[in-house]
Amino acid sequence: MKNSFNYKYLAFIVLISALGGLLFGYDWVVIGGAKRFYEIYFDIRGMPALQGWVMSSALVGCLLGAISAGTISDKLGRKKPLIFAAALFTLSAIGTGASNSLTLFISYRIIGGLGIGMASVLSPIYIAEVSPANMRGRFVAINQLTIVIGILLAQIINLTIAQDVPVDYNDSQILDSWNGQNAWRWMFWAETLFAGLFFLLAFFIPESPRWLVKAKQGSLATSVLTKIGGGEYGKTTYQSIKETLARDTSKIDFKYLKNPKIKRIVFIGMILAILQQWCGINVIFNYADEIFTQAGYGINDMLFNIVATGSVNLLFTLVGMALIDRWGRRVLLLVGFGGLSIIYLFFGLFYQLELKGFIMLASVLMGISLYAMTLAPTTWVVLSEIFPNKVRGLAMSIATMALWSACFILTYTFPILNNWAGASGTFWAFGVICIAGFIFIRKVLPETKGKSLEEIEKEL
Repeated sequence: MKNSFNYKYLAFIVLISALGGLLFGYDWVVIGGAKRFYEIYFDIRGMPALQGWVMSSALVGCLLGAISAGTISDKLGRKKPLIFAAALFTLSAIGTGASNSLTLFISYRIIGGLGIGMASVLSPIYIAEVSPANMRGRFVAINQLTIVIGILLAQIINLTIAQDVPVDYNDSQILDSWNGQNAWRWMFWAETLFAGLFFLLAFFIPESPRWLVKAKQGSLATSVLTKIGGGEYGKTTYQSIKETLARDTSKIDFKYLKNPKIKRIVFIGMILAILQQWCGINVIFNYADEIFTQAGYGINDMLFNIVATGSVNLLFTLVGMALIDRWGRRVLLLVGFGGLSIIYLFFGLFYQLELKGFIMLASVLMGISLYAMTLAPTTWVVLSEIFPNKVRGLAMSIATMALWSACFILTYTFPILNNWAGASGTFWAFGVICIAGFIFIRKVLPETKGKSLEEIEKEL
């Protein structure tokens, strides 16, 4: 009997779960467009350390959410934590927009960060566990795509909500305007629509069949699998999951990571995760205000330019997804780090020469397009491939923690570094890091394209 997949049902549950990715992207980037206005409202302009803390505070919650998501989902399943993450997004969106003190603002951003951290782990896991093997790659890629769509959506909504600001307005005049009092609030409140939709729809998705088998709810797991792919698919997949779980009885702890060979591979994963963040592109999304202001753009043009960056990010994410199995992982990483180091060299030079306008925007768009088609998707693919079967889950958690920690350091220190070294010095520093990344990939990372996980494990 042939499998008869219910594609409409599959698309329904995958897209609902992928709303976690959309909210991840939206919540992460919406603050960039609101930054100029809430900083004036809370009177923290010219305080780089405090500006960095406000911007990076969500990452504290993000790190905690990512760490706790695995343990919570192993005990409660995937569905309930997804609903909880949706509730966190909703609470954060409402509370951040309603905040009248900086302490409350930061507190609600941390709550939103918890949602980001949980969604970044749970959404791809859930999609992978409900998807048939021959469609898993495409369906999991939808989560990455919705993150980018969420980023662009936040940028468009920010542009739509903010009113034009006269070029000669000072901070006091902006504070007394619609933007200074209300626009930044509605930028956060707009997320409530998507978060509330995610919260309601998440009740209609089934629990992960793999978790149900693990929780000894075999009949319910078979029912879910049958609804996805028909009776024969339900029976055979249930048996396959059961046999896999029966074989996977060993317990792994951190002592196993002391093996020199394992330690080396985990080290490679951690360094790659850190380099993906420290290449510097993410600061463009979070600190667009400073970057475009220093490039000679006013507030209105700055918001439009942010939308342009999001559009390019989406387009070249699609390009990267098409190239990753053609060009290979190692090639894309080398192109990414090498290309960004050259772009940053010129970018810093343009700032040094005090060039303004389109040439600066073009440089930013080139950097984002290169990152979106190389480092952004490829890093996650490599991390999912290089770790040995026995420690893949534990090693992936360690690499993910390294990535979020690096992201926090990058986001917190950028305004301090930018204030101390200037825009040119800051981007030259990112260029040096990219050169180090190029050398690191060239020396230690083999190509993994077209190889089985066992072949990769043996080679490493």
